[in-house]
Amino acid sequence: MNTQSRSPLDLPSSPRRSQSQQTTWADARIYLIIGAVLLLCVCAGLVFLALRTFGGDNPLQTEGEATTIAAPSNATLIIAVSPAMAPTFDMLVTQFNNQKLQTPDGQPMLVQTVALEPEKMVEQSLGAPTFQAIAPDSSLWLNQLEQRWAAQQGAVEEAGSIIPIGDRRIDAPLRYATSPIVIVAWESVARDLGWPLEPVGWEQVQRKATRDPDFKWSHPSTNNASGLLATLAEFYAGAGLTRGLTEDAATAQPTLDYVRAVEATVRFYGEGEAVIMQRLAAEGRNFLDAFVAQEQVVIAWNQLGRGERLVALYPAEGTLWADHPLALLELGANGEAPVTPNQRNTYQAFGAYITGAEAQQQLLMAGYRPTDLGLDLSAPGSPFAAGDAVDWRQPQTTLQMPSAKVIEVVQNVWWFTKRPTNVFLVVDTSGSMAEGDKLPSTQEALIAFLTQMQGDRDRVGLIEFGSGVKRVEALRRLDGAGRSEMTAIINAMDARGNTALLDAVWEAYIYLVQEDDREAINAIVVMTDGQENASNLSLRELQKRFAQESGAPIVVFTIGFGDDVDDAMLEDIARIGGGQYRRANEVNIQELYRVISTYF
Repeated sequence: MNTQSRSPLDLPSSPRRSQSQQTTWADARIYLIIGAVLLLCVCAGLVFLALRTFGGDNPLQTEGEATTIAAPSNATLIIAVSPAMAPTFDMLVTQFNNQKLQTPDGQPMLVQTVALEPEKMVEQSLGAPTFQAIAPDSSLWLNQLEQRWAAQQGAVEEAGSIIPIGDRRIDAPLRYATSPIVIVAWESVARDLGWPLEPVGWEQVQRKATRDPDFKWSHPSTNNASGLLATLAEFYAGAGLTRGLTEDAATAQPTLDYVRAVEATVRFYGEGEAVIMQRLAAEGRNFLDAFVAQEQVVIAWNQLGRGERLVALYPAEGTLWADHPLALLELGANGEAPVTPNQRNTYQAFGAYITGAEAQQQLLMAGYRPTDLGLDLSAPGSPFAAGDAVDWRQPQTTLQMPSAKVIEVVQNVWWFTKRPTNVFLVVDTSGSMAEGDKLPSTQEALIAFLTQMQGDRDRVGLIEFGSGVKRVEALRRLDGAGRSEMTAIINAMDARGNTALLDAVWEAYIYLVQEDDREAINAIVVMTDGQENASNLSLRELQKRFAQESGAPIVVFTIGFGDDVDDAMLEDIARIGGGQYRRANEVNIQELYRVISTYF
């Protein structure tokens, strides 16, 4: 057995059971006496659910589909899992369900999954979520949940104190996989940076991006684990530390100057590994030259055998790990237990399964580092032994996870060190937007977008269009006054006219070209609910004009709102603008604008 690099976090390898929070069978008898008819209805629902899922049929659910069943005998456990891990996790869930295990009282042990971003796991776990356990990509989300839970419960923190076990939101945490955060680069780019002869870190990436204006690299926004962990690594590097990052060290001027210099070379930010893999599949070598992600992305991409290889560059200054914990939501609001004794039994059984030999081997083959130290990463057949794109002996330096308070400080300070943004919101307010709640939903989404943009160095402009360009609001800084002014402008929008989409896009583009702000991320976010029918420009002419302009890069995101949009045209606009196209409706447009805001 070889000695492997591991995350320093010491989570237990198996779950424990908290007897103090369990619902007793005496309670169950009371429920039966008081509500026999209601309980029979619930049991009928359980039978239907078991018929739908038992025998291994476990489709990965999307947010909001899962339903908590309150019957005291219920043994179905719903787990919220990070989107990037979801496909592998769901495979393990199916295999667990196929065992057809039962609780001591004969109830089928079943696990279901709901894919959810960790930030939302935390937010929903502070209330009454539809899931009973969470599997984020990093334990930093567990720490954040406990900190916010303690504050919500009115806990008073004293120096050196910890949250009493009986008051914690989570219970029985375990770690089932790990993956270090790396700089991922195409092999040709990695060699240009000095790999494999020299260590590569943030300094080399910054130098390359500064000297070569065509070099494109990115790390996700800090509401993704890989983005936040990479940002923490930058702050560590700026402070010249590998352990014990403090609030004072993180906010020292030399540290801030270092981080700002690195961040100034980022092409744009964005989402986590799930979206990165989608863009790799769609764009291949045309995607970014380098980006930050978990090491697993390198293995997963190279296993597909599509074109040039990716290489994992382990930052020379040190890095942190995505440690993939699983935790039970033990204590609910008002001290209530949100899980039944049988759900706790299912959690214990599933925890034992995913830390067992079979599941650990499958996690290894998927590109994750297993927590089973008996598995040799360098053994024949291991994806870590298949070449030099990843190195199981790395990283040489593992950084210490800072305290929750320091992490919060870094998240807040990042808004003042990140690359600033100039973004034009191009909004369709043609007559069709008067239908139903389209316009109010869009206005709420736009205001939510402004709320997400927290840096007062960011600037936002707005172009409203119908039969032509109806209103142009120049870029204004999102300080207190600018945010209030832009909110008032959004609330005053009205719906009328046809759809001069292409003319409006060009109007925003030429404004940013004239700005030629090479220090900022320059972007256009376009929304329409209909088909182009009033522009002077054609799509081909727009593309030609884009190609003729030079200066600061401008990325274009497009949103199709409703069922009548021209998907092909919006896809083409996003493609020639180097961005993405997304579909939306009244329900998810606010969330979509929130997601797009993470790119800035």
